[in-house]
Amino acid sequence: METTNELSQDARILNFLAEGGEGFISGEALSNRLGLSRTAVWKHVEALRLKGYRIEAVPAKGYRLVGRPDRISGLEVHPLLATRAVGRVLHHHDTIGSTNAAAFRLAQDGAVHGTVVAAEQQTAGKGRRGRAWVSPPNLNLYFSAILRPELPPQRAPELTLVAAVALAETLREAGADAAIKWPNDVQIGGRKVAGILTELSAEPERVHFVIVGVGVNLNAGEEHFPDELRATATSLALALGRPVARAPFTAALWNRLETWLDTYQATGFDAVRARWKALSSTLGVPVRVRTDRGDWEGFAEDIDPTGALLVRLADGRVERVLAGDVEQLRPQR
Repeated sequence: METTNELSQDARILNFLAEGGEGFISGEALSNRLGLSRTAVWKHVEALRLKGYRIEAVPAKGYRLVGRPDRISGLEVHPLLATRAVGRVLHHHDTIGSTNAAAFRLAQDGAVHGTVVAAEQQTAGKGRRGRAWVSPPNLNLYFSAILRPELPPQRAPELTLVAAVALAETLREAGADAAIKWPNDVQIGGRKVAGILTELSAEPERVHFVIVGVGVNLNAGEEHFPDELRATATSLALALGRPVARAPFTAALWNRLETWLDTYQATGFDAVRARWKALSSTLGVPVRVRTDRGDWEGFAEDIDPTGALLVRLADGRVERVLAGDVEQLRPQR
């Protein structure tokens, strides 16, 4: 596990090598700029190579960066971040059970607002209603952000919609026609590309913290999905027809998430609600709803000021759905 919250010596070496472009930077120059011995510089270079960085070393010339790994570590993501809080403290794991579970423990121990747990692979990824989230290694994006909003507990579900808006916009910026399916999925072409799982710790009057867990299928191929999901799941790479660089996508998402969190904090839920409606694939179509209170079919008309789905039934009644599974009987897009 790698935790980063400041510019490490490894990051500084990478920055200096990147500044050199295709040219070499001498060991002496690196030593002087970093305030390290030539031997210490060499040890850092070897450590970076073990993490997947391709660094060429030539006697009398120095070092040159010729390749970077496709990872979501701080070394790759931090130089691209424009946030104040989200992702600035990053706990990066090669393999973990669940990023949500790890983030929950860190939050209980006092982790600051914006702390993120990210992983290359999850062995026990969590979805809604106790489902598993399939998490093959080194292909996709799995992370959980710790948020400490000043909110009453009943408003915490609004943060799921904040995250959904940020996620759909980032996918659109990447070139996909993404849309949000209530309550917590994002789709491309009617197929699920991402999911959000929000968990919280609270007392009756205030939230202690909220964990927003996000899984995005970035580079998964059809062969990476279980048989039962192949007809309903997709990835950004499948939609675009090309691989996706994960670190730039991750940084873009965290930047956008913080922007929407700032908007939500400053102006309330109205702006988020309006944007969510504009990005929705659920509103304006007939749906089948399954809840703990029963199942019914109707027309998805709106979300109310708390984010609940409003479904008009055949008899004209409007059901307010707070939680459940929604099947779109005729996709909007």
